Amino acid sequence: MKSKRFQVLKERPVNKDGYVKEWAEVGLIAMESPLDPKPSIKIKDGIVVELDGKSRENFDLIDYFVADRGIVIENAEKVMAMDSLEIARKLVDINISRDEILKISLSLTPAKMTEVMGKMTVLEMMMAVNKMRARKTPSNQCHVTNLKDNPVQIAADAAEASLRGFTEQETTVAIARYAPLNAISLLVGSQIGRAGILTQCSVEEATELLLGMRGLTAYAETVSVYGTEPVFTDGDDTPWSKTFLASAYASRGLKMRFTSGSGSEVLMGYAEGCSMLYLETRCLFLTKGAGVQGIQNGSVSCVGVPGAVPGGVREILAENLVAMMLDLECASSNDQTFTHSDLRRVARSLMQMIPGTDFICSGYSSIPNYDNMFAGSNWDAEDYDDWNIIQRDLKIDCGLKPVKEEDVITARRKAAKAIQAVFEVLGLPEIKDEEVEAATYGHGSKDMPERDLVEDIKAAEELMQKGITGIDIVKALKMKGFDDVATNLLKLMKLRVAGDHLHTSAILDKDFNVISAVNDRNDYRGPGTGYQISDERWAELSNIENAMDASKIK
Repeated sequence: MKSKRFQVLKERPVNKDGYVKEWAEVGLIAMESPLDPKPSIKIKDGIVVELDGKSRENFDLIDYFVADRGIVIENAEKVMAMDSLEIARKLVDINISRDEILKISLSLTPAKMTEVMGKMTVLEMMMAVNKMRARKTPSNQCHVTNLKDNPVQIAADAAEASLRGFTEQETTVAIARYAPLNAISLLVGSQIGRAGILTQCSVEEATELLLGMRGLTAYAETVSVYGTEPVFTDGDDTPWSKTFLASAYASRGLKMRFTSGSGSEVLMGYAEGCSMLYLETRCLFLTKGAGVQGIQNGSVSCVGVPGAVPGGVREILAENLVAMMLDLECASSNDQTFTHSDLRRVARSLMQMIPGTDFICSGYSSIPNYDNMFAGSNWDAEDYDDWNIIQRDLKIDCGLKPVKEEDVITARRKAAKAIQAVFEVLGLPEIKDEEVEAATYGHGSKDMPERDLVEDIKAAEELMQKGITGIDIVKALKMKGFDDVATNLLKLMKLRVAGDHLHTSAILDKDFNVISAVNDRNDYRGPGTGYQISDERWAELSNIENAMDASKIK
């Protein structure tokens, strides 16, 4: 006989996920691997000659880079002598400020930092995240893509996403040569729901950089770094080449952050027997040494790997916290589907939603997941109401807000008409009125008319050959009467010259004022300090359409 209860449990969504037991030798272990190096540092004549048990003559590329650029050595030997449990307790002590923690954490080594994380529970890490994130005000980022690379749909979805509260938006492509059209559609649509949105187009690095230099994007984040030398060199990269690329973006007024995440080295077969957290911590020290303002991490697209081992979700939170302890902007993932279980995916995200991070999602799917060209997010457009009600239930600010259907329809229609006008002025393939109508009311690409892919791709290539820039988009919008959208884009171009949005954790408000870790520094010191939801913001978060006014029920 078989237990009927166990038969029912076997069919539960959570049991359709994949799980593995720890196997430290190949890196299938989230934290505290017996093969992780022991913390140590020795400094001679201002040079690190030993790092985490390895002498300088045995350093690999990452060791050299971290030792020479990623550690504040003036204080290193003193803080390395501190007990790791003492440092962990300081992280949750409301009487010890973020600045005091940074004086310690910026001088630790990767192995020591990893050891500190091992002393903390998930609850304690969440308390530390609340104190250690760089920018006081939490925010959110979204994906805007579709299966057909339909530019009208991208513009309309971007407008809705900005109306809902996303301060950064990211697109990518189903077909690589569509990149310029997707970038332009996102750029235009994002400025309609709410002005001051930063956008990016995640494609091959040379193309992505070119789009940015032409003013068709405002930031980049898909510049990946890794925790072992073989994975780096397998991609013909080094820490120095990634640093050069980062400086190329910043020198042209493009905000940028690196991307890393636990599990990548395991997938590549080069984990060198170390825990996922230790290898990710090396990535974060490398990022700090490169002078990059921030990181997208939290396993990201490799989340299925830590998600399969014991303590994997705890490790993801730990790597977010390490980024913050290195004074980096943290876009904390939640951007990749990894489970069949709704309960499990919400539990994974609560680790960032409750304390708040710079970007709680580095890719909430603002479209249905079948349209997500990043392989599907942990949250999508069909979860908007759930997300908003979780905020309302817990009185937390996770970056979004409820919206009215009529406002969404208005924004989507305006975005669709705006991109239709831009295409007409630039001589791109016609966007028909039926496409505008479909994008205004549609949910996803299944609701959109077909376009001529061959003609679109040909036009995209010609557009790049002509050297079209963001200023050409401004002119096209102005010519067709979209003065407010043209003004918003021009302000974005001016910001590229000033560069104020290159500060750590920078976002823009609707008036293009920069909000960053410089002028919105996290000052949490316990209850009543740090980020507090204002009365105005709470009214936005709590005012959902389907809440009844009980006083009017008779």
